[in-house]
Amino acid sequence: MNKGHKISLFSAIMLALNSLIGSGWLFGSGSAAKIAGPAAILSWIIGAVIIIAIALTYVELGTMFPESGGMSKYAQYSHGPMLGFIAAWANWISLVTLVPMEAVAAVQYMSSWPWKWANWTHHFMQDGNITTPGLLLVFVFMIIFTLINFWSIKIMTHFTNLISVFKVLLPTITIIMLFASSFHPTNFGHDVKTFMPYGSRAIFEAASGAGIIMSYDAFQTVINIGGELKNPRKNIIRGVLISMFATAAIYILLQVAFIGAVDPAMLAKNSWHGIDFASPFADIAILLGINWLVILLYMDAFVSPFGTGVAFVATASRALAAMTYTKHLPAWLGRLNRRYLVPRFAMIADLILAMILVSVFRNWNLLATVITCATLIAYLTGPVTTITLRKIAPDLERPYKPNYMRWFAPLTFVLTSLAIYWTMWPTTIQVILVILVGIPIYFYYEVKYQKKDFKSQFKHAAWLLGYLVFISIMSYCGSDGFGGQNWIKYPWDFLLIAIVSLIFYKVAIDTGLEKVDPAAIKVNEKIKLKED
Repeated sequence: MNKGHKISLFSAIMLALNSLIGSGWLFGSGSAAKIAGPAAILSWIIGAVIIIAIALTYVELGTMFPESGGMSKYAQYSHGPMLGFIAAWANWISLVTLVPMEAVAAVQYMSSWPWKWANWTHHFMQDGNITTPGLLLVFVFMIIFTLINFWSIKIMTHFTNLISVFKVLLPTITIIMLFASSFHPTNFGHDVKTFMPYGSRAIFEAASGAGIIMSYDAFQTVINIGGELKNPRKNIIRGVLISMFATAAIYILLQVAFIGAVDPAMLAKNSWHGIDFASPFADIAILLGINWLVILLYMDAFVSPFGTGVAFVATASRALAAMTYTKHLPAWLGRLNRRYLVPRFAMIADLILAMILVSVFRNWNLLATVITCATLIAYLTGPVTTITLRKIAPDLERPYKPNYMRWFAPLTFVLTSLAIYWTMWPTTIQVILVILVGIPIYFYYEVKYQKKDFKSQFKHAAWLLGYLVFISIMSYCGSDGFGGQNWIKYPWDFLLIAIVSLIFYKVAIDTGLEKVDPAAIKVNEKIKLKED
């Protein structure tokens, strides 16, 4: 590709920020404070640490294989097509779920519009869930997201570029205004007990249950465009770390601003568990009388999810279309429209699945938890693939090869396992079952077209299947704070997950391919042609 067509570091960071700052900032702070009180600040820090740890394992892979859509291919390079398919399927499920979540975000903020002419919107939510009229509007929004992508990639690109600056600036303005208008230091407590009114467990509950980990997920934007980046050897890690630290700073400051802005009298009456804002920052701004900020927030709550929703329709449809190239899904799903070169059939399939998902999971927090669980299951393969490739292909070019990865990768695997557990029963088993639905589909097309060695493929992927059974059982038997039966109490549930996860990690490394996938070697060889 001509160097003039490459994506600069700044553009890559802006693309990542555009994806990272989605509906998570609109709801995450309110939900996290309700679950954990002032200690929600720690939830955002923990979420950032976990996702940055995951990101660093993928940075090594991204710099080794600077190709578009790389994150859907890495597991296949180290463990073969079956594990690659499961990881890609889990990632696709998470991407599809992002589409209704953004539509729900728009409708949920609409339901609290304070103007008299907007009373008709108040019926869209009831007891925290989308009602049938609200669900129909969510369907309409998702159809619009799809139609914007249906005819031209240019329309989608112009649409998202138009609002990207607005999406970054408004959270910053909100932080400044809340700090300047109303900040009550007493809300943060005067000792450990008042800072953590619901105990340390609530910090971890909020990390997944309030959409915190989901809010950091879009770091993969930089890695997935690695093939189009200028100087990918250096700019992949720069882009990931700069965008992640900037986003973490914004989210943590938003949480601090939200906690400080709540009226102490309201807290004294209701406690943090009783603070229930349908539109957290807009409701706070109304109480503070910052009317111009209220209007901007309601605008952003409508426009920003539209931009993110449109972008993820494009991403999810291409992820589904890409899975057809290995002939494990119907070929027509990957067919591009001749005139506009977009995968319309994949978009329609995604839309149908998105409608089913939002009909089952009818509020923003539930959808955020589904996304978190599916994404983290896909991310489990990151640290495993990184170390397995060091073992089976030590001679591959590695522009980024930190010495700490030998101990850092298993630590990341354990942290990811804990975060999956935090998504709570029954969400864990529901998501895992949706992921496992993909396996019969894989085997059907494997028998029909590929006819390769099933035993060998299963050997390389069995560790993940066994792991999913283990984490499902742990989720059911574990602490009641995470939806379980409380047979294994907190924090012993964490300790057991950590120990067993390390065993699965070791098995995963030992059951990798004997030789690296030849496709990986071809991509890696291109690095030498991209020297500074």
